[in-house]
Amino acid sequence: MTKISTRSFSDLLIHIGIILALITVLFLTFFFVYLPFTTNHGQTITVPDVTRLSMDEMQNLLDDRDLRYEVSDCTFVAGAQPLTVIQQYPRANAKVKEGRKIYVTITKRVAPMVQMPNLVSLTLRSAELNLKSLDLISGAPIYVPDVAKNSVLRQLYNGKEITPGTPVPKGAQIDLEVGDGLGSTMFEIPNVVGLPLDEAEAAIRGSNLKIGTKISVEDPEKEVGTVIRQRPEARSGERIRVGETMDLWIVGPIEPDQ
Repeated sequence: MTKISTRSFSDLLIHIGIILALITVLFLTFFFVYLPFTTNHGQTITVPDVTRLSMDEMQNLLDDRDLRYEVSDCTFVAGAQPLTVIQQYPRANAKVKEGRKIYVTITKRVAPMVQMPNLVSLTLRSAELNLKSLDLISGAPIYVPDVAKNSVLRQLYNGKEITPGTPVPKGAQIDLEVGDGLGSTMFEIPNVVGLPLDEAEAAIRGSNLKIGTKISVEDPEKEVGTVIRQRPEARSGERIRVGETMDLWIVGPIEPDQ
């Protein structure tokens, strides 16, 4: 083995200089060659905006940029398409390395159910706030003649009256019948006695009145489904107010309202 002479002070300095130079070369090689090569130093990717995209669209976009994803949360958003990205981290336009995992929040496939509240007799504003708090959508108000102005008279789902406590999916539209404050209008009581039930109901609603209690009675001389009595009765000079209720007595069994 070749020995390095260190007989003089100058030889010692030379040797120390060589050692320091080697250390410096190793140091620079490690930080500026090895680390960048193993960590892709300086090779960054701009994170795309994947919000409002479907899962398939998001995956294709991230794959094209050598990025991965993980679903961190799944929530419901009224009106949003199911399995759609609504949040992401890191945010769009952030700089990340290849292979970085993007955490996303998506909308649920099936809307959770909530119990229908009782909105009848509430003001329209209170009813709308109540629906919003449950992630239900309030449809355009349906104004009907009634003295209770802006008061909810009926609550409807898919065109049918819905009772409080009935399960409905979040995001469902609830339509509200609201009084228009014109219930002070008076007119003669319509006479629906002798009419079939469907015609009687049409005549009552056409007079801006409400159908109240329907009572089943027996009368072998009358055809089944015929109205044989009404309350209030259609007497001469008797008048009724817009929005009031009329009860009916009908021959035979009565089918429940759909």
